[in-house]
Amino acid sequence: MTVTVSTAGLWDAEQLADVAAVTFPLACPPGSSRAAIAAFIDGVLSHERFGEYLADPQRTILAATDDASTDDASMVGYAMLVSGPPSDPDVARVLTYTPTMELSKMYVLPGHHGSEVAAALMAESLARATLDGCTGIWLGVNQQNLRAQRFYAKQGFEIVGTKTFTLGSEIHDDFVMERALRS
Repeated sequence: MTVTVSTAGLWDAEQLADVAAVTFPLACPPGSSRAAIAAFIDGVLSHERFGEYLADPQRTILAATDDASTDDASMVGYAMLVSGPPSDPDVARVLTYTPTMELSKMYVLPGHHGSEVAAALMAESLARATLDGCTGIWLGVNQQNLRAQRFYAKQGFEIVGTKTFTLGSEIHDDFVMERALRS
């Protein structure tokens, strides 16, 4: 497998939404309602919303493609970076580094878990944050998503606090993880 990570463009909105629809439910805690997950995908991860994200100058979406795919560079994962200070005061209170960048989303298709896709997306995310002059990067991860927490810890992230994540009428607990960047 040959993975390429590049900046997504407006033409990628539909494929990003397709990847999100497959991967988002995998990151939800057990017991999350199917209706809440579906509503979140429709409202936050639709191709229209990805079009808005791609047009937002505060956001960068990175697309990982499998260049060895017979589908001519098939998207196998993505990451979304958000520049600027966090809007959530609970997050802002626990972060150490400023300026900072949020790694808002990072998802890889199930058939590519354990491959180099996540590591490639992370390496490019860290490089982009560093190029933007950030001294730190942070993310939220569900407290029950142990696989993701292990991956982030291997990438140098540490738990620095907690926040909530609303999925429909459900409130879930996330860890806030942060890591320093070298300039």
